[in-house]
This record gives sequence, C-alpha cells and structure tokens, in this order.
Amino acid sequence: MELLRTPLYSDHLALGGKMIPFDGFDMPVQYTGIIDEHVTVRERVGIFDVCHMGEIELHGKDALRFTDYIVTNSVSGMRDGDIKYSPLCYPDGGQVDDIFVYRVSEEHVLLVVNASPEYSVKDFDWIREHSKGFDVTVLNRSKEFAEVALQGPLAPTLLGPLLRAPIPVAQLSRFKFVEGTLFDKHALVSRTGYTGEDGFEIFCDSKDGVALWRGLLDAGKEHDIRPCGLGARDTLRFEVCYWLYGNDIDENTNPLETGQGWTVKFDKQDFIGKEALLKVKQEGPNRKLTGLHVPTGGIARTGMEVKKGDLAVGLVRSGNYCPSLKQVYAMAMVDLPHTAVGSELAVTIRGRDVRAQVVGMPFVTPFNKR
Repeated sequence: MELLRTPLYSDHLALGGKMIPFDGFDMPVQYTGIIDEHVTVRERVGIFDVCHMGEIELHGKDALRFTDYIVTNSVSGMRDGDIKYSPLCYPDGGQVDDIFVYRVSEEHVLLVVNASPEYSVKDFDWIREHSKGFDVTVLNRSKEFAEVALQGPLAPTLLGPLLRAPIPVAQLSRFKFVEGTLFDKHALVSRTGYTGEDGFEIFCDSKDGVALWRGLLDAGKEHDIRPCGLGARDTLRFEVCYWLYGNDIDENTNPLETGQGWTVKFDKQDFIGKEALLKVKQEGPNRKLTGLHVPTGGIARTGMEVKKGDLAVGLVRSGNYCPSLKQVYAMAMVDLPHTAVGSELAVTIRGRDVRAQVVGMPFVTPFNKR
C-alpha cells in the first residue's frame, strides 16, 4: 500500500528528515538525531508534524450528551474552550482508543483521535454506529486538518507575540484552547502536548499547514528551535509515561489496569463499558501497567516476557532508553502480586533473563507537576 504524506512532507525532505513508514504515513523519525531533538524539547523548544492525527466533529443538539455516553470521563461540566482526555471503550471495557474532547460550543464537539487512517476510520465508524437515537451528526474531518505541536519551556515565549486571539497565550491554561489568527491564518491553539513539557498543539486548515510550520520555524530561530521527529516524540512521551495506543493500551486493556482510572466517572448515569468496568472495580484488576528499571543488559522492547524466577508474570508494553535519565526503563503489564515498587523481576532480552526492578511511574515528572 502506498504511504500517505502529510502537507509538510516536502519540508521534511528539505530539512534532512529521515523518513520511515508510520501507521500508513511517510513520516520523519529524526532530523539532527533523537537525543538532540529530545534535549531540545526538554530545554528549549521543538516542533513536530502531527498532521497524521485524526479529527472527528460532532454537531447537533445532543453533541455533548452523546459524547458523555461514548467516553468514560465526564464532559457534562465542560465549558466552551475546555479539553478533556478520555478513553473510548467497548462494552467489555477494552479501549477503542484514547482521545481528547474539545468543547467548541454546546452543539459542537471536536474529538482528536490517534494517528493513522486505520484508527481514525475505526473510531469514526464506532462513533457513528453508536450515534443512532441521538440528535447528532458525525463528521470525519481528518483530511481537512493540519496539526503541528510546539513543545518545550520556550514555547509560550515563542508563540505569545505571534498569536492574535481573545485570550493571550500567557493566560491560556493547560487543557484549554482558543481560536485566533497565526501568520494571517485561522488556527485553533490548545495548551496540550505529548512530551511532558509545556507547549501547544496547533490546528489549521490543511492548506495552511506549511505556512504555520515555516512561520514557527523561522520565528523560533532566536530560540534555537529544532524540527523533531517520531523518535524524540516517543522518548519524550515514554519518560513521563504517557500511554501509546497499540502498545500500552489497546482493545484488550481496560482503564482500571493501565492507570487511567481517574478518567472513569462511575457517577455518570451511563456510558459504554460502564457495567464491565464497574465489575473490574468491584473485583479489583488482576494485573497492572507497571514501571521497570533495567540497569544493564539491553533495552526491553514491546512484547518481551517479564518473569519472576521461572514464572512468566507479564509482558513489556513499551521500553526505551531515557535520555534525561541516561537509563533504560520499561512499562509492562504485570500480574498484580508482582507489582509492588522494589520487587525484583527479570525481562527476557535476546534470550537472556536480565534483571529488572519495579519502580514508580512516571520516570520523569511532567512540567506541570515539578
């Protein structure tokens, strides 16, 4: 199958991006190097192409009521300009996806879903299928949007003078968004990100994506901005233990065993998956997404077996070298009796059982909790 290209594809090539297949797209994995780009975001500011993310719009009198029914989190108290993170669950409690809910107005909700045409179509079909009986229109607008992520401690300094909006950048709180003008183009700017640093995700019409990307790169030169690829995006999110759909969470994991329990609001009248998740809550999960430190012996990769002696007790979901810590860590789904911090386990790496110790998550504290 021919790979899709985002509106920024030619710019990636011009900037020396190393391109790889990713979820159906031809995307840059790095430019100057994963560690250099990682450090850039932790210390200054970097910019990512995230045009491959999906956008689904809900319109109609029941837009909010319907959203509240399909997600586990509560959206009834949201105001215009609010954003909430939530799993989107199957009736058995497994996850269709994890998404962000943007309340544009009482009758307009924007859902930002995970990357790849497969996920956006899967989510769209699931959402549309369950919209019967609600006064709501479901639109897949993924091809009409471009999105870039401006991330790092200097992101507000860079974006502040550039964005013309009703709310100044300095006053835009985390998990809030505002619509305004950026480089004479209409943009929706949210104070969100996937790196554990301060920053913004900026949405615009697909035809304006190149102008915003180039404008931010040019304006950011004085801050030593760098274009950043998928490699740094993954190491950054991994250090702060943000979930990656398809690795840490999927249709076979429920939010109560993955650390997403805070997003499940059982006091809501009803939502898809409520009965199954209530049963898990009452009985208690039998496994848990768990942090591991692997001091020597290689990198624990997705799918590697976690053991206690000769007993298999789990599987690695994500594993990587953490540039900020200069150590190897992993997130693994581990049987509950072996998840206490300090427990000694092992990961089978290239045929050898390598020592691993259970540690708390996140491995690096996100900026808003430092």
